[in-house]
Amino acid sequence: MKETRNPRLLKVVKRASQSPAIIFFAGIHGNEKAGYTAIEEVLNEIKIEDIQGSIYAIAGNLKALSKNKRFLDYDLNRMWTSARMDKRSYEKKIYREDEEQLEIQKILDEIIQEQHAQLYFIDLHTTSSDTLPFITINDSLINRRFSRLFPVPVILGIEEYLEGPLLSHINKMGYVSLGFESGQHASKQAITNARAFIRLALHFAGVYSFENSEEDFRSLRISAKENEHFYEIVYRYNILKNEHFKMKPGFSSFEVHQKGTLLATSDDRDIYLSKKATLFMPLYQKKGEDGYYLIRKINPIFLSLSAWCRKIQADGVLAVLPGVKWADANRSELLIDLKIARFLAKPIFHLLGYRSKETGPHFLKISSRDRVSKTWLYEDQYWYKKNPFR
Repeated sequence: MKETRNPRLLKVVKRASQSPAIIFFAGIHGNEKAGYTAIEEVLNEIKIEDIQGSIYAIAGNLKALSKNKRFLDYDLNRMWTSARMDKRSYEKKIYREDEEQLEIQKILDEIIQEQHAQLYFIDLHTTSSDTLPFITINDSLINRRFSRLFPVPVILGIEEYLEGPLLSHINKMGYVSLGFESGQHASKQAITNARAFIRLALHFAGVYSFENSEEDFRSLRISAKENEHFYEIVYRYNILKNEHFKMKPGFSSFEVHQKGTLLATSDDRDIYLSKKATLFMPLYQKKGEDGYYLIRKINPIFLSLSAWCRKIQADGVLAVLPGVKWADANRSELLIDLKIARFLAKPIFHLLGYRSKETGPHFLKISSRDRVSKTWLYEDQYWYKKNPFR
């Protein structure tokens, strides 16, 4: 085992390549410092000799962190698109964030090359509005199973509304990847929640165990107000370039509001809820393209049915339907001719594990996270079938 350190790497402790490794990202957005503070505090508590796997703590947007800004030239958490990564556009260093992305990608390449067991990627964030702590995941079964260990709400489907998040890029590689939003940017509770989550993540991954893990679990459950539901995103308000969007004050995530509630203004136009809905991540900062989201609870029966359908690879039926064909040799993407197969509804795709999408004038390309997941790496882990604290 060896320990190394440099400005980008807050901490690296390596053990044998056949032991699990957990990788934390903090400060991908430079104004979100709670996770950065929490990871430093937790890792300072750890006794190196008791670590059972490898730990990597990676600082995100260093330049933006130094200025307490979300980003300087370009949002670092929107730069991991397939087009940019395939062309390695960040090597041109057009934006200051390109240098950040280049360094992070080099670290990712080294980790994946060196480690040959379970990898767990955790991206630590906060929100501009008040919120319960929550997890966001790309919808794969390994992500669902690991995220359900934590006593907080879990949000599915955000990859359908965002272009280029870091975790979507990592999910394409097939590893467990979670985003954790610990609270409002400046709140002390966000740091407390992040510390509890980090300790639990280390414990569940089998990398390091704390004596008070059950206390961390209870603390996080209380902070989340015992909300452990799975939700999916059903709407995103996209702020256009040069649009003057302003959220009305006082809204928080997970609040249920009635039809007709005045949410925000856009230029001279008022924005009202068209029906009763649960509000999610209302925007209270200058930078950002996501005005707010609407979410809804997912019926546990639907979750169980979708898990069963994916296990038997029922999505293979889609490829024999008119207007549908596999888009790649790995059979992880489907190409749908919208002129022929308009009858296929979004809930069917979700049921079978297809949430991420690319669109064109006459086609839809959707991707399955489960078909690229390295399930075989995780299915023998104790958490895959059982939550130890329930």
